[in-house]
Amino acid sequence: MGYQALYRVWRPQQLGDIAGQEHITQTLQNALVHNKFSHAYLFTGPRGTGKTSAAKIVAKAINCEKAPVPEPCNECKSCKGITDGSIVDVIEIDAASNNGVDEIRDIRDKVKFAPNEVRYKVYIIDEVHMLSTGAFNALLKTLEEPPKHVIFILATTEPHKIPLTIISRCQRFDFKRISNDALVARMKFIVSHYDTEVNDDALQMVARASDGGMRDALSLLDQAMSYSEGAVTLEDVLSITGAVSQNFLYEIVNAIQEKNSVQALKAVNLLLAEGKDPQRFIEDLIYYYRDILLYQTSPSLEAMLERARVDDSFKELAADISAPSIYEWLHQLSESQQAMKWATQGKIFLELAIVKLCQSSVPANTSAAIDDEKVAFLEKKLESLEKELKDLKSGQVVIPSAEKQRKEPSKPLQRKGSASIGNKGASPQVKEVLKKATKQDLQLVSSQWGQVMERVKQYSVPAQAWLSDCKPVAASNDNVILAFQNEMHRDMIETKFRSDVESVLTQVYQKQIGFFSILSIQWDKIKEDFLKEQRGDEDLSQSEADPIVDEAIKLVGSDLIEIVESK
Repeated sequence: MGYQALYRVWRPQQLGDIAGQEHITQTLQNALVHNKFSHAYLFTGPRGTGKTSAAKIVAKAINCEKAPVPEPCNECKSCKGITDGSIVDVIEIDAASNNGVDEIRDIRDKVKFAPNEVRYKVYIIDEVHMLSTGAFNALLKTLEEPPKHVIFILATTEPHKIPLTIISRCQRFDFKRISNDALVARMKFIVSHYDTEVNDDALQMVARASDGGMRDALSLLDQAMSYSEGAVTLEDVLSITGAVSQNFLYEIVNAIQEKNSVQALKAVNLLLAEGKDPQRFIEDLIYYYRDILLYQTSPSLEAMLERARVDDSFKELAADISAPSIYEWLHQLSESQQAMKWATQGKIFLELAIVKLCQSSVPANTSAAIDDEKVAFLEKKLESLEKELKDLKSGQVVIPSAEKQRKEPSKPLQRKGSASIGNKGASPQVKEVLKKATKQDLQLVSSQWGQVMERVKQYSVPAQAWLSDCKPVAASNDNVILAFQNEMHRDMIETKFRSDVESVLTQVYQKQIGFFSILSIQWDKIKEDFLKEQRGDEDLSQSEADPIVDEAIKLVGSDLIEIVESK
């Protein structure tokens, strides 16, 4: 017989050989020992995790001459016949190519016949989700009440495509992705039966590239053993998988961190010259940043890392890169990865993504700076309140009587030099701005407000963060009214960053321009009061200008009056 692939030679022959599915194999073993197995099973899970292998093992165990047993003996006539496919009572059907109603009706007609060579007739239907709606309907009744000598085992990678009426008639077992540790342990066991030596780093990379599937892992291992002339090394596995080494990922990420686009692009060109897939590299880069973020969260999560190996250089990199930077870079890489799916020139998108990452400026201490400003502001408030309390205790502050307080309500305090508006109403300066305000001036200010925010950010990142809470609501030729959602944000701009904002306004609009701040909840009331005042003035001026018209309107009504201007 010719050469057989590793995954065929080492296909599990006992439930204990199925790696990483202990929660399923233990349940099945207990059911087999106590003869409590079901008439229908549904095995779901990713490819290469042992679904079909488990189905054949169960078929052997229930028909083993030594049954009831937790595992098939693989020595009796029944076990050997089922293994080599010579026993016709164990029928394996591929639903991808036998998905019609006629095929299922044929099964329904034959299940009533007793098995020829073994105790139970077993139907293993692989990729059962491929059956048509009519085929599922034809299977329903038989699946619910099959003869005592028939067992159905359905296997699928897409259980969501199976009707609930089918799922409810089966015992469902969900196979999970096999962990890297379980994959490596199984591969070490297999390699020990050959003369070839495989490095641990190579096995780890094979496990990562197989995405939790044992069949994929053994196929890659088989390919690597054929590719290498001596011991299988990490470089051999990288060559056949198209992945890149950790050292290469470190060089790229380090160049991005140092904003060295020249070094990063040279490394990318070297990568592409070796025939690596640009989309695969972006995926590796995303996983590498993800590993850095997990390690920053907690070093104890080392076992969850996908692409990185924790060494001194990785620890140094994790200490230097800020979490906000990683969030921004992951977002950009994800966008580039999506764009590359529909592009014919993946190289261009990869180079563009690297340049963007090198040129992006994500401040590492934005949140910390804003928090510091909040703390400083609250400390000042606390200090002021403590001073007032101390003065009250010492008797230095005279508290007016209750009756005097009722007659003379307290006025809201206004900060000296502040252009903000309190709760009482609009200041005279703001009224003047509203009188001179035009729609064109507001449109001009709003259209260039994005530039104002960018310029403020260059002056101070915290200032830009506080200012992002407001928007311009009115503007004249030399002043702007800014409405803030939050009082603290407005106060911080007034007390700490007013000069910076006014300087930026002058730079952007190329003229001397100031601003007045107001809370958004007050703006609607102020605007309404101002419009009422304006309408009242207009009515008054019209009445005073022509008392005859006003008297005529009172006598006969405005509907019967027609005013004709004299020429």
